[in-house]
Amino acid sequence: MLIIRSYDDLASARGVKPLPKRSPKNLALLQPLEAPRGLTGELVARLTADIVNGKLPPGSQLPTEQEMIAATGVSRTVVREAVAALKADRLVVTRQGVGAFVAERVRRPFRVEFDERSTLREVLNVMELRTGVEVEAAGLAAERASPAQVKKIADRFAAIGAAIGRGDNAVDQDFAFHCEIADATGNPQFRRFLEYLGRFIIPRRTVWGRSAPASKSNYSNVFQQEHEQIVNAIRRHAVTQARAAMQRHLVNSRRRYEKIAAETGIK
Repeated sequence: MLIIRSYDDLASARGVKPLPKRSPKNLALLQPLEAPRGLTGELVARLTADIVNGKLPPGSQLPTEQEMIAATGVSRTVVREAVAALKADRLVVTRQGVGAFVAERVRRPFRVEFDERSTLREVLNVMELRTGVEVEAAGLAAERASPAQVKKIADRFAAIGAAIGRGDNAVDQDFAFHCEIADATGNPQFRRFLEYLGRFIIPRRTVWGRSAPASKSNYSNVFQQEHEQIVNAIRRHAVTQARAAMQRHLVNSRRRYEKIAAETGIK
């Protein structure tokens, strides 16, 4: 694999002329990528850091697709996905037939990096982060929820119970329950935050796999009892109790998963 240290190296190797409006040092920032973190995410992270810290200044042109492929060893698809992610984060703008350029005004985007490969500790850290958000969401839901929204929350709660009864880990149903509470706040940012994090914020699949073992059924019953306390508080429009019930549920959940992880050796 060809490793490009500078744009001049690339030009010499390929016999091409430098493109205008792009500094050779931009290409020199790129190095071969490795797979563990996910190639697209790794490329996005590196380019984001270079943009935010000024190594790629506003208005400068990114290397072309071909140049990034040669410098990093990744596929065209990875490069295109990375540029699309940077554009979605408003870090770069694209010009048809010309290329991608660093936006004039940039700021570091908020991003939590975790997925199926993340450790349980990483997921638990995110659970701790969401506690503050969801405690407030429960209080606002209790204050603002309409009868129709309360019914939707109750229906999601019932769906969790049905999934548990089938022996499923009920991750998707649990996530939908929390999203329904977020909707009931009347503030769309709460649901956007949860959807941004995704269902990986609920670690049961990490700990148990798809089906909950019989030995873990008591955990399912306990967290469903905690869900019921949240539902009842919201139904009564008891704001303080709803916040307390959600905080109790999330704090207890973290402790339960930590205990299971310790017992099973999951990292």
